[in-house]
Formats: sequence, structure tokens, C-alpha cells
Amino acid sequence: MGKQIKWLWDNMDKPYRRRHIVALCVCVFTCLLLLVNPALSQRLIDDVIVAQNPEPLLSILAVMLVVKLGREGLRYMMVIFLEKDSQNVIFNLRRRLFEKLQYNDMRFFDLHRTGDLMTRMSADLDWCRHFLSYIDYRIIDSVCTFLFATVYLSIVNWKLTLLLIGITPVLLLITKFFSKHVRPRFVFMREKLSEMNAAAQENIAGNRVVKAFAREEYEKERFEQKNRAFMDSHLRINKLWLTFFPMIELLVNAIQLVTVFVGGLFIIRGELTPGELAIFTGLSWAVSNPMRELGNLINDLQRFSTSAAKVMELHYGKPEIVDAPDAAEHGRMEGEIEFRHVSFRIDNKLILTDVSFSVQPGQTVAVMGPTGSGKTTLIHLLARFYDATEGEVLVDGCDVKLWKLHQLRGGIGTATQDVFLFSDTVEGNIAFGNQELTLDEVKDFARRADAAEFAEKLPEGYDTIIGERGVGLSGGQRQRIALARALAVRPSILVMDDTTSAVDSETELYIQQQLRSLPFPCTKFIIAQRISSMRDADLILVLQNGKITEQGTHRELLEKRGYYWQTYCLQYGIPMQEAV
Repeated sequence: MGKQIKWLWDNMDKPYRRRHIVALCVCVFTCLLLLVNPALSQRLIDDVIVAQNPEPLLSILAVMLVVKLGREGLRYMMVIFLEKDSQNVIFNLRRRLFEKLQYNDMRFFDLHRTGDLMTRMSADLDWCRHFLSYIDYRIIDSVCTFLFATVYLSIVNWKLTLLLIGITPVLLLITKFFSKHVRPRFVFMREKLSEMNAAAQENIAGNRVVKAFAREEYEKERFEQKNRAFMDSHLRINKLWLTFFPMIELLVNAIQLVTVFVGGLFIIRGELTPGELAIFTGLSWAVSNPMRELGNLINDLQRFSTSAAKVMELHYGKPEIVDAPDAAEHGRMEGEIEFRHVSFRIDNKLILTDVSFSVQPGQTVAVMGPTGSGKTTLIHLLARFYDATEGEVLVDGCDVKLWKLHQLRGGIGTATQDVFLFSDTVEGNIAFGNQELTLDEVKDFARRADAAEFAEKLPEGYDTIIGERGVGLSGGQRQRIALARALAVRPSILVMDDTTSAVDSETELYIQQQLRSLPFPCTKFIIAQRISSMRDADLILVLQNGKITEQGTHRELLEKRGYYWQTYCLQYGIPMQEAV
């Protein structure tokens, strides 16, 4: 737990640290003020009531009132400072964590579910805030209250004080047992919360698939299982707490009984005055309440520790794909691509094997092959979403590992089959990669991607808000907006991964004509299954089982009578013996 607290402290900016320390010092001071009114109560009983002397009554009551109001005022300001500072700290920490997420590589997102990351950014961070705004000051408040009250009561009557605090060792043993058993249960509960959030997120994101397959009942049952598992883990913790809590209450009540019974005996024996007994009855809660608080604080500390550990994993995690120390600055990318004996494996699974080819600036390379052959992996290696296990991927004659990531990826425009559109306007989505575009330029790129006609017919034209992930648009419309977005960055390398799979042949032909007359030099990297999408490419690669089995132009591959030729015959309905 010490690591989590130190991490949180290290992430507090200096102004918040100073104010936090001042607030905790105020907490200590208000604990000292607790002793004033019981001391005045002693004078009130012994010097006024017992002595039948009303003269100091008003002055004593006035001081008691001032002390009470002053203490409450100080504590009010303390809580305001702690809450404000905790919100500022978590605001800055959330911003830093979000920045971390932006620069994490694809491998990180392959390993972490969206629901789990959302839990870390919300519920787990809130427990860190709760520690700064409540838990730490309650710990100091309880400890100081107990210590100050114990010292003061010892000065008044050490024998009675010793009897009161004699229960403490028993309490510590019970607390140690509780702490040992509750932490693993909180870890388990945290995992169940993450699983429940992940299930809800997946269902919401895939609601159309659920409806398409009429799987609402199945999804209800699946979420019910996750929800019940989270509830059961919560109940197990509460059951342990409810076993622990009566023991605490018994010990606290024992302190009050000892105060009244033994204190009364001491008065009878003349070892204690009625006013001094009033001090003990007035401060017995200052000894017992910290004990009562102890269980709650341990409960909260364990939840904080579990949540902070998850946030720390995110905070200290380092992406594998980063700029090399000797990465060079480059001008505008020319668009030359070369793969030299590239192999790639992930989790001991071989995806690509000894892939080699080269493309000159301005040329078009097309890749086809069966599902799972490694076509999309080529794009990922080109943009350095992953690093090749063996061999080199070069852009403009320089290994991609020696490019600055922002320059490398900034020179590559990507439009994929799995289109993601933001909940923004049509214009905002097209200009996502280049915020300086004018509306006329946005319209021009939309026209080149054959998106202008339907965009202008939307209720508010280019200002129409597109639903999350492009809800409300057809698959072909989403693909054309994604293509316009890729063109809008004026890339040196344009990557199209089945970008026209959802459009008709006429639209595909129009887009191909527009791509041949782009107003900027551009190397095109096309992944497709349609022969019509790649027949004019300067180089066509056929990938099978992670290996290039055929490469050449459309005419050359037809003459080889291989996979490409077979696909050509199937798509055009030509008997293989008649194919040219």
C-alpha cells in the first residue's frame, strides 16, 4: 500500500501538495481543540455546579461556544480544501493517463478490454480521489484524536486511562485478521466489476448485431451472470465486514461501560472528581470512535490499494513501439516502400514468413489472398503498429524504426474495411486528420471519394452529426467517408484495406478514376478481393499462409495459372480452360 500512496503523492503538483499538508495540519490542530471543551466542562462541574459558584458560568460557556464554532469552521474549510485539491489532482492524473492511452501501441489494446480500461479511468481513479479527500485525513484524525485524548486522560487519571486502552491490543489482532482476508476479496471484486463493464460495453457497441441475430435473451443472461458474480463478490466482502463489525462495537461499548462503572468507583474512593469523570465521559468517544472507524478505514484502504494498483499499471506501462533514440527527421515522404525478408510472429504464432517486395513512389501495389493470410498485417508493419520480428520494412530507403512515429504515420493515409467514424459532423470526420481544411477542400475530397452526393442530401449537409460509429449511414457510405478522410491528409502513401468492398461496381470505377488523378503524388497500397480493384496495379502480390506465392502484373499473374488466375475465373464466371 505504501507504493500506491507514494505514487499518488508523486503525482500531486506542488501547489496541491502544500495546500494538502496545510489541510492535514489543520486536522491535527482541530484534534487538539477537542480537548478544550471537556477541560472546560470539568471547571463547569467542579468550580460552578459543585462549588455553587455561578460567577464564571457565562465566561466558560462563551469560550466553549467560540471553541466549538472555531473548530467546526476550520474543519469545514479543511474539507473544502481537500475536496478541491483531490479533484484537481485526479483531473490532472486522468489527463496524463489519457495521454498514455493515446500513445500506447496496438499490442496494449489487444491485451486490455475496453471495459477494463474504462473502469480504471473512472471507478479506480475515483477511489484515488476518495483517498485524498477523505481516507488520509480520517486516518490522521482518528490517530491524533486517540493519542491526544489518551495523553490528556492519562494526566487526569492514569489508572482509569490504562483500563480504557487495555482493549486496544485485542482490537489490533482482530483488525489484522480482517485486513489479511479482505484484500484478496477486493481484488476479486475489482475483476468482476471489470468483466461486468466489459460485457455492457460490448453489448452496447454491438447492439445491431444482437438485434440482427435476435440474441437479446442470450445477452440478458450473459450480463446477468456477470452482474450476479459482481454482486456475490460484494456480498462476500460485506459478510466478512459484518462478522468483524460486531466485535468492534462490543469493544467500543466496553470502553463506555468501563468509564461509567470504574469512574463511579473512583469518585466514591475520592480518586476522581465529578468534573474529571465528565472529562472521561466526554472523551471516551475519542478513544472508542477511532476503534469504530478503524474497520471502515481498513475497508476503504484496501479498496483504494486495489484500485490504485490497477491505475499504476496503466500509468507505468510503456509502449513497445516508440521513437528510436537515433530516429531522424524527414521531409515530406516520397512514397517508396520496400519489404526485405520480413517475418512476423505474435504470441509464438507465425503470421508472415520471408516477405520481400518493393514499390516505387507513385506506383500502386495490390495484395490479395485468403482470409488470415496476413494481408492486413502488412499495413500494420508499414505504419509500425507492430515491429517486424525479422527483416526490415523501409520507407524512402529508411527503416521505419528510424522514422519519427508522427512523421511516418502522418505520411500514410489509411482507410479500412472496419470503418470507425466519430460522433461528429460529416465535415469533422473528413477533416479529422487535417483540421486546417476549408469546407471547399472537404467537399473536394468527398467528391473524389464519391461521398459528396449523399453528404449534401443529409438533413444538414456536411454539418449533419453522424451517430457513433456511423450509425444511420450504409456500409458503402461509411467507407466513402473513411476514404475521403484518408485522402484529406494528402498522404504520400494511401492504404486501402477492402475500402470499396461495400460499394457497387460503378462507384468503385469512379473512385479508381479519381485516385488516378489525385492533385498530389501518392503511392497506393490496396488490399482487396475483387480483381476489378487491383487489375491496373503496377504490382500485385498474392499472400497465402503468410508467404508471397505470386507477384507481378495482372497479365503476368494470369499467365502463371495460380491462385490469382483461379480467382479471376471464379469472379468473372469464365471456365478456367478459356481464361486468357
